[in-house]
Amino acid sequence: MSNPDSFIDEVTEELRRDRMMGYLRRYGWIAVLLVALIVGGAAWNEWRKASARASAEAFGDAVLAALENDGAADRVRALAEIETTGAQRGLLQLLSAGELLESDRDAALAALDGAANDSALPEAYRQLAALKRVIAGSAALPLEEREMIVAGLSQPGQPLRPLALEQSALLQLEQGNRETAIEILTDLLSQSDVSESLRRRVSQLIVALGGQLEAG
Repeated sequence: MSNPDSFIDEVTEELRRDRMMGYLRRYGWIAVLLVALIVGGAAWNEWRKASARASAEAFGDAVLAALENDGAADRVRALAEIETTGAQRGLLQLLSAGELLESDRDAALAALDGAANDSALPEAYRQLAALKRVIAGSAALPLEEREMIVAGLSQPGQPLRPLALEQSALLQLEQGNRETAIEILTDLLSQSDVSESLRRRVSQLIVALGGQLEAG
């Protein structure tokens, strides 16, 4: 390479370095900000996970401490004093309802209704609260309301469908429709997602109603 060519290359390289330094001086803050955001985001994510874990542990400890009280009224009072966020409130309503069923059915039904309509609670828990309200409500709730709730819970694909079908059969019995109840219970036994305890309970009820169990 001739000396003029070498000189031109050196000048070109120098201009390239000057241009790069100019870019860095003008836009380097963006790269610094991106690095800061990435590092800060990772730190924030770890802090958030640790904070959520600590909050869940504190909530669990508070619940256990509340349930250690001797009387149901004391347990309910202690549960009500626990600070909650999100789905925790619905979970406390379910626990409180279980404590209140023996002593204050109206309050228990109100707690279950609150949990069933709590949008912060996972859908499965909301459905459980609704079903428990039907079971606990008995004659305290209008038959039409119980039938409407059970009809929704017994649709194909619903997680509590087997238990809801059992309640549907019991509601038919309440109205004196023995044959319809037996049909529902017999159909329930033919399904694959029925637990052994529910299968035994349904079989015993069919026999008690005078129905016939299918062989096998």
